[in-house]
Amino acid sequence: MPYNINAFTRRNFLRFTTGVGMTVGFNSLVPVYARQTISTRGIENEREYPNIIDLNIQQTTIKIGNQNTNALTVNGSIPGSLVRLREGQTATINVTNYLKKDTSIHWHGLILPANMDGVPGVSFAGIKPGQTFTYQFPVTQSGTYWYHSHSGLQEQQGHFGPIIIDPIELEPFEYDLDYVVMLSDWTFENPHDILANLKKMPAYYNYQRRTIAHFSEDLEWKGMRMDPTDIADVTGATYTYLMNGLPPDSNWTALFQPGNKVRLRFINASAMTFFDVRIPGLKMTVVQADGQNVQPVTVDEFRISVAETYDVIVEPQQEKAYTIFAETMDRSGYALGTLAINQGMNAPIPQRRERQIRSMADMGMDHDMPGMNHDMPGMNHDMPGMNHDMPGMNHDMPGMNREFLHGSDNHGLGNAAVPMMVKNRLNEPGIGLENTGTRVLVYTDLRSLKLGYDQRKPEREIELHLTGNMERYMWSFDGKKYSQEKEITFYNGERLRLTLVNDTMMEHPIHLHGMWMELDNGAGEYKPRKHTINVKPAEKLSVEINVDAPGKWAFHCHLLYHMEVGMFRTVAVVDRPMGVS
Repeated sequence: MPYNINAFTRRNFLRFTTGVGMTVGFNSLVPVYARQTISTRGIENEREYPNIIDLNIQQTTIKIGNQNTNALTVNGSIPGSLVRLREGQTATINVTNYLKKDTSIHWHGLILPANMDGVPGVSFAGIKPGQTFTYQFPVTQSGTYWYHSHSGLQEQQGHFGPIIIDPIELEPFEYDLDYVVMLSDWTFENPHDILANLKKMPAYYNYQRRTIAHFSEDLEWKGMRMDPTDIADVTGATYTYLMNGLPPDSNWTALFQPGNKVRLRFINASAMTFFDVRIPGLKMTVVQADGQNVQPVTVDEFRISVAETYDVIVEPQQEKAYTIFAETMDRSGYALGTLAINQGMNAPIPQRRERQIRSMADMGMDHDMPGMNHDMPGMNHDMPGMNHDMPGMNHDMPGMNREFLHGSDNHGLGNAAVPMMVKNRLNEPGIGLENTGTRVLVYTDLRSLKLGYDQRKPEREIELHLTGNMERYMWSFDGKKYSQEKEITFYNGERLRLTLVNDTMMEHPIHLHGMWMELDNGAGEYKPRKHTINVKPAEKLSVEINVDAPGKWAFHCHLLYHMEVGMFRTVAVVDRPMGVS
């Protein structure tokens, strides 16, 4: 009997979600929203939003797969409780700390007063053991977001959860069912031990290094203090990859009926892991990026960097199961779930893709760059350990487009190597997705659904370099870690252009607190607004910012261990001094 979508009333909705209930093998510490449909289109009009939300942070013994482990939970589960708000309300959230150490919650992607942002040492003092801190702020946006600890390495221990903010106006896309899909990486090691291992041996978790057959070739990389197999610092050697708190064997399942339009809210809550997401047999229509509506774009798969969110609509037509497959960028593992008509069903797991090797483009030596003369004089392409200021290298050589030249500044000991060339790579899908034969989402696909809110031209530009020394496990901006550098000054009311240059051979998801970054991706007046932007190796990109949030804000790489060792700055939004233009 065909499913009658028009008959999907509130009563049927409640009956449907009750029928989902507990999946076989689900641990009781998996949050409620991961065990049932969280909403249907239109149900928001009947939903009651609590005036006060209580979140309790505590240490809890949980089971991941067949192994017991200690975790930092929010209301007793991983991920933590779903925080559901409505645009236009005032949120009041009591966070009680039952730990023996300080904690915090940062509301990732939410625009709110600086003292409610939740970053200890920047915007507030943190939450002491036994204390309750009340966050209270106006809810001025809608979409899919998430929250997490900003204290030490607690995020790696399970201290995170999803946020859904329902809009005042009806959303510009249709769906029948709605699910959160929260991706994360779990380790049974102490996160501080992981960091110590990385400091002693940066390749500690890289079990995919090449054999002696590539020794001479790898010497060139070694001369530049790089490893061509270094795709991820922390890998499946220690990580178990989770979907809504469950490992692949537990098979988290979202139910549908043929003909349903299913909204999947993907959130990457990992500490260090990029995922490539696909659902074999189904196209995905991307309708939101970082909580902001975008012009719909249909793809086969997308890469989601740490801290990003993507909302997609899928329309399964057959009475069967579909695998929701999130493979790690370094190919060392995957998170997995199922979209099915009944619990207990599953579908084939896609063939695993081969791990990739870093390319010349990742070192800033892409010979297909615009304006690059491949036969330029003075260039020795085979020189091991190439020095960018080597004799015979003329930066004004014929055929060289100076817009892409990095320059000679190596940013000191905090940066191991400087790419000779940098370029905009927003139209590239990323390493390992170049020749898959699938339609992959790229940043140039993203266009805001609405015209930009401010069409002023930027008044000034700040350029920051993303820097690192992998051999010493040092990560920074402009070669200086957080403790060595002063805060960055933004002027309240200005339109600012921020240019990011990645001098490293790794991807960095860069997050600005308190303000939107409008990605200059060729969309003109329809620049997409994002809170987190992945910057590829040897990439130079720019964002525009309406500076409208007085106070101090965090700005950092969202790879947790990179941030912890120094890839972090404070942005101070102040009034423009007299006489400063």
